[in-house]
Amino acid sequence: MKGPKKIFVCRECGSTSPKWLGKCPDCQAWDSFDEEIVEEKNEKQGIKQSRVTEYSKAELLSELELPNFMRTKTGMDELDRVLGGGLVDRSAVLLSGEPGIGKSTLLLQISSELAKTRRVLYVSGEESKGQLKLRAERLRIKGESLYLQTETDTESILSECERIKPDVIIIDSVQTLCSYKFSSAPGSITQVREGAMTFINYAKTNGAAVFLVGHVNKEGGISGPKFLEHMVDAVLYFEGERTNSYRIIRAIKNRYGSTNEIGVFEMGDAGLIEIPNPSEVVMAERPKNTSGSCAGCVIQGTRPIITEIQSLVAKSVYPTAKRTSDGFDYNRMCLLIAVLEKRMGLKFYENDIYLNVAGGLHLDEPSADLSIAMALISGITDRIISDDIIAFGEIGLSGEVRAVSHIDYRVKEAVRLGFTKIIIPKKNLAKHLSVPKGVELCGVGNIYEVLVHMKTRAAE
Repeated sequence: MKGPKKIFVCRECGSTSPKWLGKCPDCQAWDSFDEEIVEEKNEKQGIKQSRVTEYSKAELLSELELPNFMRTKTGMDELDRVLGGGLVDRSAVLLSGEPGIGKSTLLLQISSELAKTRRVLYVSGEESKGQLKLRAERLRIKGESLYLQTETDTESILSECERIKPDVIIIDSVQTLCSYKFSSAPGSITQVREGAMTFINYAKTNGAAVFLVGHVNKEGGISGPKFLEHMVDAVLYFEGERTNSYRIIRAIKNRYGSTNEIGVFEMGDAGLIEIPNPSEVVMAERPKNTSGSCAGCVIQGTRPIITEIQSLVAKSVYPTAKRTSDGFDYNRMCLLIAVLEKRMGLKFYENDIYLNVAGGLHLDEPSADLSIAMALISGITDRIISDDIIAFGEIGLSGEVRAVSHIDYRVKEAVRLGFTKIIIPKKNLAKHLSVPKGVELCGVGNIYEVLVHMKTRAAE
């Protein structure tokens, strides 16, 4: 008797092969082929290939009407900020993060708020109804229009959607979905792809919004086929250490908003708590009278965030000095160290260097160069930078300090948090920024001029 047909599918690009390959010939990914079982369908079994009888006709661009995308507030301003102003009807959002980071807690919390005006269906394939009830009691959630279902069968969930007609559907998680139409196991490429597409199509045709929870693999990416991220309208990453109470949500794809915004939360006993002013939280824990510390400012979307840069420079006991960076690009840090060594003669090459961005933030814009350079100078000279100094600017290879964008937002945020001396690129002074009395704006053109304004003192 002939057995089922087996093929191998690339989880990154969906390419198929009759045998296992170590490297995908299409996307060049290594060790990405998974085995799938395909049920053969032929005319002898009474199954004929159907032809497309209806198709979407082309229309003139000038005759098309603008769609009215209605947004619904989730009850969490930080999440709404990342989504672009709220949850959009007929949209599909993929939320991913490490196990235990708080994905289910976040979705259950916003379900309670959404259920006040909308009909919400929360589907869990990993927890029982009793476990969900216990979590809801702990989070003090009481939703009259919140329906809970513990199911993994795609067709059963879809039948329940047809009965309830929910406005918001939450699938926790998409890797647990399975359909009897396919013989492959839950979590396989076929099951994940078809399950996600089923609910995305339901959202588009019935006007509902869908949240899909996605697991992560050992490399930190979303588990399953890569094109799962292309199918949805928004991809959100939930970041943070389980040992740390702070959590950050950032969008890496958003068809209805910016991908530069972040949402900051704190995990507490009663669930996730929003942090509308992360700058104040970071600076409140800043140590006093410590060398190697300097304040900076980065722009996340439309919001300026004050950050603390910490550096520790210690004499190396190994032939090759160690370099470690947490929250800042390692190669960019090495570039700044090379500039300081060449232009200022500082001997970083014989020291171990540890760089850290406090609060778990990740700085990915060049405006942090100046504050990082000042922290490194403070660390190697063991001289304390005054607590009322903040700096932001880009540093070039010749040691020049280049202008940065959104200088007015950065200055206003620094003034609000009580900084009295703001070191900025000299070119940004041309904007004639207005500051209150007692606040000094210092323009610098290169890193040599920075030393004049650093106002350091020896560490005690």
